[in-house]
Amino acid sequence: MAFLNSFVEYLIVMIVIVAVSFLGGFLGKKFRDNKDKKAEMTAENQGE
Repeated sequence: MAFLNSFVEYLIVMIVIVAVSFLGGFLGKKFRDNKDKKAEMTAENQGE
């Protein structure tokens, strides 16, 4: 029973770590896309 409890605990920790990793990747891509779009808009405005 102790092994099962320990296994479930580590499984939950692993799921949390994976979720945080995916969230970080998703937010990083979203912020980078917004920054690139903003830089592109300012570059177009500078060209006018």
